[in-house]
Amino acid sequence: MNIRAMIAEDEMMARKELLYLLKDEKGVILTPHAETGEQLIELYSEHRPDVIFLDVEMPGFTGIEAAQYIMKQETDTIPLFVFTTAYDEYAMDAFEVEAVDYLLKPYDEIRFRRTMKRIRKSLANRKNSSEAAGKKKQTILSKILIDDGERMVVVSPDSIYYAVPNKRFLEIHTEDKVVMSRMTLQELEDQLAGHLFFRAHRSYLVNLNHVLEITPWFNGTSNLTLKDKKRTKIPVSRSANKSIFENFK
Repeated sequence: MNIRAMIAEDEMMARKELLYLLKDEKGVILTPHAETGEQLIELYSEHRPDVIFLDVEMPGFTGIEAAQYIMKQETDTIPLFVFTTAYDEYAMDAFEVEAVDYLLKPYDEIRFRRTMKRIRKSLANRKNSSEAAGKKKQTILSKILIDDGERMVVVSPDSIYYAVPNKRFLEIHTEDKVVMSRMTLQELEDQLAGHLFFRAHRSYLVNLNHVLEITPWFNGTSNLTLKDKKRTKIPVSRSANKSIFENFK
């Protein structure tokens, strides 16, 4: 696995020393270096390195301030940070921004190898987590089949507002029709696993994407108002009421 690495260091000798160590590492691709915090922010946006070796003390923005700025602006995957410093007391500052490691100047080669091992492990874990999330997302079907007793009706989960049993049937209310099915509410809930559906009551399964508001009721219960034309109200049982707000965090 290739690693795009950037150095942010204003001291030329410290920068050359780190360059020497990184060039000896297999699979490391060096991007242009920065000599100030402001320059780092500019170069990061252009080159998007996987890891930044960042001097704690630099002119202008310090390394800590530059890292905090990047973390606030980044909406995707933030880079790994390895802070470099000549002073051991600054090492603790590195962990305030969740740095993967820190290195003391002058650099110890054995300690540097240990840092690179940690970097490779962190990047591999990220990649595995991303691939696992991608595979999980692919398993969530965009359409489901509903048996209405005579035929199999193709329904988009997003179009379902709620479902409720009615005598021998299950009413599945969508944005433009009501599908009657002989399946149980539990069977529908199992089929919709992975989508944002919530068992608001033992008799109601609701799509939380279509909730307009939640109104407190009595004895620890509440009502959901949906976004459909009728502004349908769905009761939320006391037990379900304790957990429904967790879905909106």
